[in-house]
Amino acid sequence: MTRQRGGGVAGWQGMKTMLITGATSGIGLAAAHALAAEGHHLVLVGRNPDKLSAAAQSVGGDARVDTLVCDLSRLEQVRALADTVRERYDRLDVLANNAGGFYAHRSETADGLESTFALNHLAEFLLTELLLDLLRAGAPARILFTSSAMHYGNTLRFDDPQFRHGYSGQAAYGRAKLANILYARDLARRLPANLVTANAFHPGVVATDIWDSAPWFARPALAIAKRLFMISPEEGARTLTYLATDPDVAAVTGCYFQHNRVKAPGRAAQDDAAAARLHRLCADLVGLPQ
Repeated sequence: MTRQRGGGVAGWQGMKTMLITGATSGIGLAAAHALAAEGHHLVLVGRNPDKLSAAAQSVGGDARVDTLVCDLSRLEQVRALADTVRERYDRLDVLANNAGGFYAHRSETADGLESTFALNHLAEFLLTELLLDLLRAGAPARILFTSSAMHYGNTLRFDDPQFRHGYSGQAAYGRAKLANILYARDLARRLPANLVTANAFHPGVVATDIWDSAPWFARPALAIAKRLFMISPEEGARTLTYLATDPDVAAVTGCYFQHNRVKAPGRAAQDDAAAARLHRLCADLVGLPQ
């Protein structure tokens, strides 16, 4: 865990350009509402054009809101998204990697990659790597990852990264969210904190549609839990908006947050050797030079 302070805070005044993936519902949409109310320029990313249009209209206000369509489970579309962002904007102040999904049963994407890891981590890895120059141009800039407390107790299986053996939805999701934290730490080592910071956070147990793909037998209990015990997307979005805008964390990097506070992640999420190995694995899987 790295907490670097000093420098960069004064640069966090005024309107910022912020790209949010998974922005058509749940935490992403709630964060978009909050950030638009502060007057920031938002670039909302989603895979459904109709939902994107509705999201942009619902945000309303005087803020500038752009939309970009991308199915993040397809690496070709992630690359095309990055190309479009680089063509349209000369800087990026915040990249909020928020999109995700839960898959109860193992499946593969069109690229032949295990779906949970592909959507929850590989897409975020590729998009971030392709947009680093824009983030440096927006310095001081911030990279955020919507992770999860489900990373606790999980480890990466480098001998079976595609989870072909013993798959479970909970374990696959936890491993992907563990990868988010390790990647944030890896970025923090590579990027000076006065230029670009990278942090991951747990939003809480939020009542969003991510639970809709849970096993059929668990859905009645989850429906009750969503009404009685889970927090709202607006509550879940608070840490995202805090990390995106608050000057107190302008130079805090490589950390894991819960309830707007730094919290020690699981032991596996503090393994810097694993973070470096993960970077090499992901670069190989998405076809980036190492």
